Amino acid sequence: MSDHPPDEALTRRDLLKAAGVAGAAYALTHAPDVAAAGMPPVPGADSMMGVPFDRHETVRVAIVGTGLRGTSVLGELLAIDGVTITALCDIVPEKAERAAARVRAAGKGDPALFTSGDHAFEKLVERDDIDIVYTATPWEWHVPVCLAALRAGKHAATEVPAASTIDECWELVRASEKARRHCLMMENCCYDFNEMLVDNMVKQGRFGEMLYAEAAYIHDLRSILFEDRDEGLWRRAPHTRRDGNFYPTHGLGPVAWYLDIHKGDRFDYLVSMSTPERGLTEWREAHVPRDSPKWRERYVAGDINTSLIKTVRGRTITLQHNVTLPTPYDRLNSVRGTKGVFKDYPGRFYFDGQEGGHKFRPVADFKADYTHPLWQRVGEIARAKGGHGGMDYIMAFRLVECMRDGTPPDFDVYDAAAWSAPWPLSEASLKRRSAPMTFPDFTRGGWQRPRTGA
Repeated sequence: MSDHPPDEALTRRDLLKAAGVAGAAYALTHAPDVAAAGMPPVPGADSMMGVPFDRHETVRVAIVGTGLRGTSVLGELLAIDGVTITALCDIVPEKAERAAARVRAAGKGDPALFTSGDHAFEKLVERDDIDIVYTATPWEWHVPVCLAALRAGKHAATEVPAASTIDECWELVRASEKARRHCLMMENCCYDFNEMLVDNMVKQGRFGEMLYAEAAYIHDLRSILFEDRDEGLWRRAPHTRRDGNFYPTHGLGPVAWYLDIHKGDRFDYLVSMSTPERGLTEWREAHVPRDSPKWRERYVAGDINTSLIKTVRGRTITLQHNVTLPTPYDRLNSVRGTKGVFKDYPGRFYFDGQEGGHKFRPVADFKADYTHPLWQRVGEIARAKGGHGGMDYIMAFRLVECMRDGTPPDFDVYDAAAWSAPWPLSEASLKRRSAPMTFPDFTRGGWQRPRTGA
């Protein structure tokens, strides 16, 4: 289940189907104090923080969604020892078959195919030859696929964001705890070279006490959003229904690692504001024929959403989203502490008392001493075989390594929920003139205990 054919589906089947999701989201954001409300743990269920995987000599993976992203991650998995692909699912049979041919050619199994419709994944998860189900579907299907996998006793992994409402975040938390299986949001940007190098330096104290960070997803997607294929068939729809930060995790995931979120700190509250919408309307005016059904759409999401997050320990984070204006790619990816600062795009450092005065130094000056051990071990093959500069391979390799070694994953369902929560919280804040919105404590106090990880 990946890309919906044809374009008319956006204004018919998909928009109607998504209306229920949108209605639930609006009800959530209008409910008083709902963002701050906690939920009791599942009776008899303990936290999933720090829970190791069972050891798997071979990791058996099923993939739901074999479009662009699904086949990209499939390529990473095919390059890793100790992996078999046992099942594939997509609403477009030809895409599933193309993916299966790649699996067979790589000698990684002969996957069963599930292509009977939107809910074919519900049959897939019933198989007994699957250890983890990975979903690369459109956003509204992430939660249904993960819940089905967890209820069937499988680990679940999802593309970003994991969820788009607070209720959905809690559903994932409770299902993971009840099933005693992990539900992971596969945030590849946590594994990029600069992010891991900076995180290594943070952990070694180079920045002193951490005080501030900047995170973003700034990416000109206008042409992609208006395509008649792939993400253009579904990713434009939220811009017609909601305002806020739809895609917070690429920037926020690495920052959460820098600031030890759920390892001694957590997000406390958020305030948000958006600019007016101009980008999609102007792009449509310039590029879309007047007889296209896209002209029946009205875009309500502001072009630039800026949110501020305060943590319980008092640190602050600037979080931005901008995908509808002309701009070079940027995740901001900046941290400041009592001893120094890092700013990305381009990457550069400054430390108190350094030689050369108040000038930034390039990343190259710090690679020898601070390249992350994962990049030292598999960085060469990651760059050769992995997408997005190698971080996709590092992400997939690390998941497989944790499952084969029987160690805890680098992130868990509580991270998936907290990193996804800025979408509904920013939306709720905007509806209240940028009022503060409280993050639920998805860990129910577990964030105060230190954890290990990448």
